[in-house]
Amino acid sequence: MPDIHYVTAEGLEKLKAELSQLESQRPVISRQIEEARAQGDISENAEYDAAKEAQGLLELKITKLETTIANARIIDESKISTDQVQMLTKVKIKNLGNGATMEYTIVGESEANLREGKMAVSTPIAKALIGHKLNEIVEVSVPSGIMKFQILSISL
Repeated sequence: MPDIHYVTAEGLEKLKAELSQLESQRPVISRQIEEARAQGDISENAEYDAAKEAQGLLELKITKLETTIANARIIDESKISTDQVQMLTKVKIKNLGNGATMEYTIVGESEANLREGKMAVSTPIAKALIGHKLNEIVEVSVPSGIMKFQILSISL
C-alpha cells in the first residue's frame, strides 16, 4: 500500500512545477551523453560516466516526485478546526524543560520547512501533538529522553 502524502492545493502545484522542471532537464542530459559518446571510447570517458550518473539521479528524482504526486491527497482547508492540533493548524507550544516557546504549522512531508515554521506531520513532536487540545501537556519521546510541551494556542 503506497504512503499517502497530505498536501495543500498550493503544495501540490509546487510539486507539479518541480516535476515539470526536472522533466525539462531530460533533453539536456541526453545531449551530454550523446556528446560524450561522440568523443570515442566510452569505457574510459569520464564525461560519459558523469552524464549517465546525472541521468540516473534525475530519473530517480522524477520517479519519486511522480509517486508523491500520484499519492497526494489535498486537504480541504475549510474543514479544519482549531479545537485540537491537526494537519494545517498552527500550534504554539512551550517546552516545559527550558521554557522556550515555538510556533509551527503541521504540514505534509513535501511542504515541511522548519525555517518557515512548517513541521512535517511525521516528526515525533508533530505526531505527539496531533489530537491534543489547548493547554494540554504532551510528552514526546525523543532520543535524549522525554520532552514535555504545553499547547499555548491552536490557530489557522
